[in-house]
This record gives sequence, C-alpha cells and structure tokens, in this order.
Amino acid sequence: MTTAPSSPAWKAVLFDLDGTLADTIELILLSYRHTMRTHLGEAPPDERFLATIGIPLPRQLADFARDAAEAERMRTTYVEYQREIHDDLVQPFPGAASALATLRERGTSLAVVTSKRSGVARRTLECCELWQSLDTVVCADEVERPKPDPEPVHLALDRLGLAHEANQVLFVGDSPFDLCAGRAAGTHTAAALWGPFSREVLAAEEPDFYLSDLEGVLHTSPSWS
Repeated sequence: MTTAPSSPAWKAVLFDLDGTLADTIELILLSYRHTMRTHLGEAPPDERFLATIGIPLPRQLADFARDAAEAERMRTTYVEYQREIHDDLVQPFPGAASALATLRERGTSLAVVTSKRSGVARRTLECCELWQSLDTVVCADEVERPKPDPEPVHLALDRLGLAHEANQVLFVGDSPFDLCAGRAAGTHTAAALWGPFSREVLAAEEPDFYLSDLEGVLHTSPSWS
C-alpha cells in the first residue's frame, strides 16, 4: 500500500461520482439514447450529452426538450430505464477502493459531491462497494444551486467541519463543472483525466493537479500545488 507522503496530508478529499469514482459512462449513454429515441424518434450525437455530464439531469435534458413538460417526461423515461439496467453496468474505476482506504489511513476525511439525486447516488456507491468508505455524500437534491455553483462543496465542507479550512481540501472531478465548483469554494482542485472530458477542456478551469488515475491522488499534498 502507498505510504503517506512527508508533506502534510489533506484534511479532506472530495470526489465527484460519475466519471471520477464510478465508471458509469456506458450507463449514461444507453439511458440518454433510449430517452431521445422514445421522445424524439432518434438520438442526437452522444457528444452533445457528454458535454454536460456533471450538471443535474433535468438541466441536461432541458436542452433537448421543447418545453418544461416534455423535459419532465424525458427525465421520467431516463430514470426508469436507468433503474432497470443500473446494477449491471456500474463499476468502480480501478484503484478507487484502495485509494480511499489509504487516504483514510492518513486521517483524511472523504466525501462525494455529485449531481445525482440521493437515491441513485447511494445505489451507485453501493454497487461500487464504496458507500461505507465515505464520511458524507452531498447530492443535487440537497442544495438549491448544484454544481458548477459552489453550494454543494460548501455543504460538504460544513458537514466535515472544514468550512474555514477549504485550502486544506482537495476536490477531484472529471468535468469542468466540478473544477469550477471546487475553485469557487476555495478548495484545491484535481482534474481526473479518465472521464469523458479532454485535458484541454479541463485546463480552462486551471486545476492545481492533473491525475491520470485514482492512485495519483495519493501523490498530491496541500504544499505541492
């Protein structure tokens, strides 16, 4: 197991869920395509939907709907279909469990800050066998302004007792919305390069670190950014 660095450890590490801890891209795209075919007759290119991964589902679907009522019908279709196929398609990214275990050994608090709603977020974490590793999980339905607004990050810091120590916290995410929220909340940020967003897109948010895998978080420190 990776040993603790000589530099100070993070007080907490916050993680996004989809595309960061959990490999859910196939699940997301299958649900998207099914929803679009059901309501529009065909699915627009995947890239349109992938570009908005990291913000709440209702906001994503609103870009494809003619009005709010249709957007809500799309959401219902998406959620019902995803529920049917979820457990067979969700898995943790390599090294997720061991990285969390090592961080916890170092005395680092752990949280997830996600744009999923509470029920499905817990189910995803349970399927990945990561739920018990976390100190708190902040979901989109617990805040008024989800990512990229910093409100969910602030809520996670409050729950961890670190509201005034954000500069000792790292937020790891695979989308520009994660990095924007973390920076606005005063945390350090790390771009997860294994998600659907390119390094160039993530670079626009000026992250403190770039990670090629989850093991990489173990080689970061507040004093190295």
